[in-house]
Amino acid sequence: MKIQEFCDMKKFEEIMDNWAKSTGLATVAVGADGEYISECYNFTDFCIKLTRGSQEGCRRCVKNDQEGQGVYPCHAGLYDFGIPITLEDGTVLGSIIGGQVLPGKPDENKFRATARELGIDEETYIAALGKVKIKTKEEIEASARLLGDVINMFVRTSYVTYVNKDLLDGLKEGIEAAMIEIDSASANTKKISGFSGKQRILALNASIEAARAGDAGKGFAVVANEVQKLAQGMDAASAEIVASLNKTAETIHKLNKEKI
Repeated sequence: MKIQEFCDMKKFEEIMDNWAKSTGLATVAVGADGEYISECYNFTDFCIKLTRGSQEGCRRCVKNDQEGQGVYPCHAGLYDFGIPITLEDGTVLGSIIGGQVLPGKPDENKFRATARELGIDEETYIAALGKVKIKTKEEIEASARLLGDVINMFVRTSYVTYVNKDLLDGLKEGIEAAMIEIDSASANTKKISGFSGKQRILALNASIEAARAGDAGKGFAVVANEVQKLAQGMDAASAEIVASLNKTAETIHKLNKEKI
């Protein structure tokens, strides 16, 4: 199950965009397979172009993305967050990752050392670092929790709506199928009533002929009488079945018209 299969991704993006604008933090949503499912918001050159732009830096960043939970310091010295996107039953559909902010004034020497490790020009790295926003850890945690709560609420509500729609669609199809079967059964029952009527006529004719035959027709008269009783019983049973089918058909037709 993928989030894109049941969520309005336009509204999903609006939530992400509004949150990013209001907090100034970077964020992106990824699916369970690790692929991006939203736009990237407020991503910094320090992280994307430089740190991830180097082979080793990218390897470390991917590792952080996969393992990071809550608010945590990334390998490069910034603070990031990872919030799982889950259904009520605990099924993990993806996560929201982001952050890319400093928790305080940076120690340039540490970042220069990181630049050397990653093979990045130090001056370019420090210049990009100067554009990174500073937020306290408490601010980052509060912002991340807010986004996680809103996104999870939206995703879970969307999923319930999606499941309910499937159930209703299935019920509608079932009602329509039942309506066809009920109508068919009613038609067949009417045929049975017709058959029993013909049997009564045949039995009556047989009785008349048996009477004319005198003693020779007595045995046949008994059979004709039993056939007549059977026809009468069939007629009564058909009437009961038709009455029940009519009641059921009335309910089914009413449900179908209401379009649940």
